[in-house]
Amino acid sequence: MQSNPVCWFEIYVQDLGRAKLFYETVLGTELTELQMPEIEMLTFPMDMDGSGAAGALVKMDGFPSGGNSTLVYFACEDCATEASRVESAGGKIEKPKFSIGEYGFIALAVDTEGNMFGLHSQK
Repeated sequence: MQSNPVCWFEIYVQDLGRAKLFYETVLGTELTELQMPEIEMLTFPMDMDGSGAAGALVKMDGFPSGGNSTLVYFACEDCATEASRVESAGGKIEKPKFSIGEYGFIALAVDTEGNMFGLHSQK
C-alpha cells in the first residue's frame, strides 16, 4: 500500500445544485461537471499529479445521501475560516474548530444533504 491510500472520494447528494452551491461557498472554490453515463458528477479542483485525493459530488439513483460512515476532510489554511461559512451556506456545524494536538486542528460540519465532513488545518 502507498503512503496515501485514499485516491478518490465521492459525496453522495440528492440535490446536486444545492450541494454545489454549499461546497463552493464553504470552500471558496469552483466545482466542475464531469460527464458520466447515468451519473451526475461535479468534481472538486484536482491535480492528478499532485498528492492527496481527488473527488466529486455524485447524484446517482439508489445511492442516498447522509447516514454514511465515510468522513472526508478538506485541507484548509485555517479551518475556522471555512467553518465560518457553513451555516450561511445552509449547513450545520457539528463541532467547531478544536485541537488534535501535534496534527493541527479540525472542525466537523454537516452539508445541505446530511453528510458530515471535516475541515483540517495546521493552525
